[in-house]
Amino acid sequence: MDELTGARWRKSSRSSSNGGACVEVADNLPGTVAVRDSKDPHGPALTFTPTSWHTFVAGLTGRA
Repeated sequence: MDELTGARWRKSSRSSSNGGACVEVADNLPGTVAVRDSKDPHGPALTFTPTSWHTFVAGLTGRA
């Protein structure tokens, strides 16, 4: 996970009272958007290209 060194992780603004069961996203790295489980910050992370990530989010929000 060396390519994620320097990642600034953030939680969704919608993850308030769900017991901490949420994901964190880091989108400050050039050419990479990373996603991880907030309960396992040292575990694996998924990585996407910015275009793939935006397409995924658009599909979730119905803006595809």
